[in-house]
Amino acid sequence: MSIKPAITDLPIRTADTGFYKGFSHIVTISSKLLIGGLVIWAIAFPEQSGAVLNSINSFILASFGAWYIWTVTLFVLCCIALAIWPTAGRLKLGLDDDVPEFSNFSWFSMMFGAGIGVGMLTWAVAEPVYHWNNNPEVIQGLTNGGTADNIRMAYKWSFLHWGLGAWACYALAGLALGFFSYRRGLPLTMRSSLTPLFGEKLSGSIGHVIDIVAVVATILGVAQTLGFGVEQFVSGLTRIGIGGLTNEAGTANSAGVIVAIVIIMAASTASALSGVGKGIKWLSNINMVLSIALLGFFLLFGSTFFGMQALIVGIWDYLIALPDMMFRVWSSDGVEGSVASKLEGWQGAWSVFYWAWWIAFAPFVGLFLARISKGRTIREFVLGAMIVPSLMCFVWFTWAGGTAIDLELTGGAGGLISGAPDGDKIFAMVQFMLSPFLGWAMSVMIVVLLMTYLVTTADSAVLIVNTINAAGDEGPKARPHIIFWGVALGSVVTALLLVGGLKAIQTAMVIGALPFSVVMVLQCFALVKAIYNDGRREQAGQQTTFESATEPAE
Repeated sequence: MSIKPAITDLPIRTADTGFYKGFSHIVTISSKLLIGGLVIWAIAFPEQSGAVLNSINSFILASFGAWYIWTVTLFVLCCIALAIWPTAGRLKLGLDDDVPEFSNFSWFSMMFGAGIGVGMLTWAVAEPVYHWNNNPEVIQGLTNGGTADNIRMAYKWSFLHWGLGAWACYALAGLALGFFSYRRGLPLTMRSSLTPLFGEKLSGSIGHVIDIVAVVATILGVAQTLGFGVEQFVSGLTRIGIGGLTNEAGTANSAGVIVAIVIIMAASTASALSGVGKGIKWLSNINMVLSIALLGFFLLFGSTFFGMQALIVGIWDYLIALPDMMFRVWSSDGVEGSVASKLEGWQGAWSVFYWAWWIAFAPFVGLFLARISKGRTIREFVLGAMIVPSLMCFVWFTWAGGTAIDLELTGGAGGLISGAPDGDKIFAMVQFMLSPFLGWAMSVMIVVLLMTYLVTTADSAVLIVNTINAAGDEGPKARPHIIFWGVALGSVVTALLLVGGLKAIQTAMVIGALPFSVVMVLQCFALVKAIYNDGRREQAGQQTTFESATEPAE
């Protein structure tokens, strides 16, 4: 039976003139209205918006918690299967004679910076400390929180959230975009990744909906990252002597939120206006130097032996427990305060939240990974995008977080670190470890590093959103559109932080990630179908890349 030629052309209508020249009217205006409406609603009706978002969030966690757990498991299995499938693994993200643009070191560095960045500075210390005090084993009475027998459990769960599951979300989105954009020659936008399922219908309303969902998910996912970063940035400013930005609990007050957002978004918008070759590249270089210096500090002056032991044992525990952790879904028995209810609550607050975060962040990171991975094989891409960044996360968590746990357990910290707000834990730790002046100097360095991460995350997100709105065009964008999305992103973070703090951002992000999770599940099936059909096309003597495709798809 004959097989249809691969689709190598997907026209997306964009404006020829006017303010929206080069942009899809439907995608751009709809995205702006949705994000603008969320901001106005949150500011004008804070109590109503908070109540509605919370009710939707509760419904999603109760009804779709298993969906989030099992879809991320599907992404991990899909990526591994594509890497070991001979037909798929050898295919390039591009034409057969394309070669990678970046060295392996640069490639790994950019992947790590794009995928983790801000979150690492908050959670590399905060999450291991939290799980050391409480985790499913503690809830079930199998270990004791805050003691030596719970250290291994702390790292098992920390590695789950920052390991293969997280990077599989990014790898799948990047793989789908890279394959269909650089091998098929289709626009570098989300709709292109579903052409094997919907064909040329994606030029119309179906494709518009997919791209709008991707834009909204990106804004909410990045808003979550910036929300954590703003809290930590304000904590850092307070630690280095700038007062009046926090409340009695040590978290950012309204003034702190506004000051931080104005600084971050002004710098990021200026960087985005300067383009990738100037502002973003310059800030990325600063990121790398300061990140290496900070990690080197923990490796040399932190709990070195403790961190090494935690890394080796933690990876072993993680790999052994991974199948159970990836598939297990806890359900409440309806009794408030019961073990089953606590386990369901823990999973919703941690695993489901993280999977939603990574899924919402996947359009942004995935598009970036696709752009820097042209010319690499699928096997090389999957292994490089999942294993190396996961290992780097594990190193950060064991040396930075391990130092915090060791100081609490044997170093006399006495709750100084574990009792600090999440974003403040890293500052509390370095100031406990060092003399007052050196602690202040290290805090300044962390604030600068955090600032560069926040700015590069925000300005890259603005450029990615504009690329999707412009039907995959990566070229320069008009200043008003860059400024709009910079202001919109800052407004989302500010509005939700002022309405309900980080919880409000988390709620909006979990909601926004749900529709895009459906897109990502469809990407799995689209990739497998495309690669399988390419094998059949090769046997039939048909072309599978855009360069020499001669027949239109039916």
